[in-house]
Amino acid sequence: MAMRPSNRARNRWTVELLDLQPGDRLLEIGFGPGLAIAAALSRQPELKLTGIDHSAVMLRQASKRNAAAIAAGVVQLHQGSPADLEFPPGSFDKIFSVNVAQFWTDPVAEFTRLRALLRPGGMLVTTYMPRNRNATDEEAERKAVTFGNQLRKAGFKDIVVNRLPLKPVGAIGVIATHD
Repeated sequence: MAMRPSNRARNRWTVELLDLQPGDRLLEIGFGPGLAIAAALSRQPELKLTGIDHSAVMLRQASKRNAAAIAAGVVQLHQGSPADLEFPPGSFDKIFSVNVAQFWTDPVAEFTRLRALLRPGGMLVTTYMPRNRNATDEEAERKAVTFGNQLRKAGFKDIVVNRLPLKPVGAIGVIATHD
């Protein structure tokens, strides 16, 4: 996962969409090998980042990749699912995921849970690039519409879709704001 060029590009782009500011408190859902964590810290070293991923293998890889930030107390990584998160409402300024939300069995419930963790005015970004055989840009566009509808049902506002042309198929990044 860490070596595939499209994974690296998609993670860097998602971090760009976050418009990171000094002191931002971030939550990454499904941090994988920790590429986006490293990219976020390289863009804005003055932030706090928490991540959760279901995989013990990804936890080990991300912990190794971001060992200095973990030792400095800037990054905290956890194994589990978004349902395992125990933070007070409004704990985060920005929440993001890369190729994760399409796997949720109840996306509206997950987005609703994440919205509660955002401060008012906070931002959620979810990025998706189809990875199946014979994937198309149209598939990504359909997923953008689906995510937009799910985010609206979860109470998000100001939903904007961004596009990243990649090969073999492009990615979409959906940005939503907590009112």
